[in-house]
Amino acid sequence: MNAVEIIKNKRNGAELSENEINYFVSHYVKGKIPDYQKSALLMAIYFRGLSDNETLFFVNAFINSGEKVDLSNINKPKIDKHSTGGVGDKTSIILAPLIACFDIVVPMISGRGLGHTGGTLDKLESIPGFNVHLTIPEFVEILEKLNVSMIGQTSSLTPADKKIYALRDVTGTVENIGLITASITSKKIAEGSEGIVYDVKVGNGSTLPNYKLSKELASKLLKTSKDFGLNAIAVLTDMRSPLGYAIGNWYEILECIEIMNPQKKNSPLSSDLYEVTLFLAGAMLKLGKKCNDIDDGIKLAEEKLLSGECFNKFIELVKIQGGNIELIHHPEKYPKASIMQNISAERSGFVENLDALTFGLATVELGCGRKTIDDNIDYSAAIILNKKSGDEVNKEEILCTVLGETEEKVNTAVNILQKGISITNIKPKLKSRIIEVIN
Repeated sequence: MNAVEIIKNKRNGAELSENEINYFVSHYVKGKIPDYQKSALLMAIYFRGLSDNETLFFVNAFINSGEKVDLSNINKPKIDKHSTGGVGDKTSIILAPLIACFDIVVPMISGRGLGHTGGTLDKLESIPGFNVHLTIPEFVEILEKLNVSMIGQTSSLTPADKKIYALRDVTGTVENIGLITASITSKKIAEGSEGIVYDVKVGNGSTLPNYKLSKELASKLLKTSKDFGLNAIAVLTDMRSPLGYAIGNWYEILECIEIMNPQKKNSPLSSDLYEVTLFLAGAMLKLGKKCNDIDDGIKLAEEKLLSGECFNKFIELVKIQGGNIELIHHPEKYPKASIMQNISAERSGFVENLDALTFGLATVELGCGRKTIDDNIDYSAAIILNKKSGDEVNKEEILCTVLGETEEKVNTAVNILQKGISITNIKPKLKSRIIEVIN
């Protein structure tokens, strides 16, 4: 076969065969097809899309590029959750240890940030020493001990997706339903999950801002999961504004600690982050057959969260994967950003909107995300929200604080953010972050 002819076929709107997709994926992983040709194919796919058959072929090609995790010796439900990506989306940090407290195995293999959306691995690696690069035997061993482990793709687990995932981030080809579906489901199938809750974001802070496209993605994720014998639930959640109060890797970990640790009295227990986390937990518990419906699961999850058991499990997880436990107990010792600048309200009123896309782009400028594959992450950089959509604000009251390494980065972020903040005279009606559940 010829890589150029395959690119041309897709460019011209043809449906690629299983052999063509297997050839391109396998040869790319082996280094026989260069990045520029893979980028060309990704762009052709972006514009032409993938059929259901092509998507399945890509899923199989990704899985067959490496090995699968065998969890058959663990006689417990194996349930995972995956988010399609958002701004300030940190629910996995709480969900993984929380669900593990119910004697459900959570084999969570996560990704890094894509574009303006954050990644779970980047957040975990902001904890000094936390090792996301475990071997599959190490991954399985921790699952047997704790019911939970959180890692990235190993060199032997869907290596094709891992390599292509990074290339999509820097070639403007993230927002494609077929590629997103193949990337997500291949990892979940390979990691040994039996059931998956998909948190599909809707709004301009997500990878697919359009409701219709997001619902189409949810349906395709469910169909593909079913084709491979997995049980799944998709939850559409609102991502028009940042989730929670922190955007930036370490500060998102810190916000999760404040929610998990019952000794923290200032936890925003009524926040949108709390709502979404508990709802997804309820869905995971339903798939794990620990409750009859999501509402019952929410009650069970909240009891476990408030008891401190989830926080203790998180401490165990951080410790066993090499993370610095002292900083979890004493986060005030974490290295601080060099520069801090506040953004204040220009007039009194109500916060109408904090545009998620704008905030996401600003955090990339701060160094919370990547512009190129080789970019380093600044874990101390962040945007801390003092106000959320719907909150009343007085003139010159602080809306958010920007933390960064240099004045140039902070000033750039501030200039971007000012375009994404709107204040109105009338208090806006706030809606639940939960838009729809698709079984």
